[in-house]
Amino acid sequence: MAKPYEHCATNLNASDIPLALYVHLPWCERKCPYCDFNSHEQFDSSLETGYIDALLTDLRQQLVSVGSRPLFSVFLGGGTPSLFSGASIARLLSGIDQIWSISPTTEITMEANPGSAEASRFADYRSAGVNRLSLGIQSFADAQLAALGRVHDSAQAMQAIQLAKQHFDRFNLDIMHGLPGQKIETALDDLERAIDHSQGHVSWYQLTIEPNTTFWSRPPRLPSDDILTDIQDAGEARFHESGLTQYEVSAWASPQQMAQHNLNYWTFGDYIGIGAGAHGKITKENGSIIRTRRSRSPRDYLTGIAEGVLPHQQQLPQTELPVEFMLNALRLKSGVPASLFKANTGLELTVIKPKIEKLVARGLLSADTDRIGTTDHGYRFLNDVVASFMDDDAR
Repeated sequence: MAKPYEHCATNLNASDIPLALYVHLPWCERKCPYCDFNSHEQFDSSLETGYIDALLTDLRQQLVSVGSRPLFSVFLGGGTPSLFSGASIARLLSGIDQIWSISPTTEITMEANPGSAEASRFADYRSAGVNRLSLGIQSFADAQLAALGRVHDSAQAMQAIQLAKQHFDRFNLDIMHGLPGQKIETALDDLERAIDHSQGHVSWYQLTIEPNTTFWSRPPRLPSDDILTDIQDAGEARFHESGLTQYEVSAWASPQQMAQHNLNYWTFGDYIGIGAGAHGKITKENGSIIRTRRSRSPRDYLTGIAEGVLPHQQQLPQTELPVEFMLNALRLKSGVPASLFKANTGLELTVIKPKIEKLVARGLLSADTDRIGTTDHGYRFLNDVVASFMDDDAR
């Protein structure tokens, strides 16, 4: 029997969908034992010039296929982008501006580590055009930082925060909980200090053990499930007291501090990904939605750019669009306007209406017909809710 969406007319206007830029800088001073991101050790500053040249070439190649859509936001991720000098970041952003005009109000975020060498460059990054930092603090306890393989200590974390406050009106503090040997008291102390020293945005999430990491092959002893639940409950209560609002699964912020780049991801917006291992999502003028990815190896990436190799592309089948949309949109605590489903997938809401009605009846989705979002109960079972939107034949 034909699926109802198999005969839906594609109704997408690419120019109406925000288009952002993700830039991947893949090197780290040292690979953390929990990290499964595309990052590589043995950074050499002599690589900076050639890599930035390749990034700008990559951007030129990909912009050809998206027309004249404006730049929504920029995110410099890694790896550890703050290993790059201020001069290199300035050249990168200047090059992006020449290729794809950067508005004075465009959010430009850069991930940074609190190590003393990186923190000393914060003023240079601000002068280069970066207007938002995301600081990988992870913990304020030296014992936990050592267990996580971090290259900074608590004193350096505090110094980096003070420097960030001097140079940036907007920054995020990244904090993890459920760490090896961590007790409730130390987890909440980390959170308390993050809230107290934040500028209004904290990312707080539980350590998970991922495949292809050192922790996967040599698992540390983590807190019990009961302790993890107590940490989560107490932490959420502390956030409510602080006045910061949970707007995404792992992010709490005041309204003016919410990350616009991340909001574009969760509302199923588009983004070009440049750099080794970078991924992208592009809506074409014909209404098709394309996922792109670059080679993970920096060496292969540089060779490919030099040879004019375009990113690998894969068109998303219409049958996968509902779950792809929900995987992102339902991360937002308040959900999204129901009209956004058609606007950003080209499918009629009737395609998923029966599944929505079932989830509403189970108390997992809100009954508000103008929005698609979970209830508080459904938010705690988000993976199950999202899985409900998978194509039945894919289960």
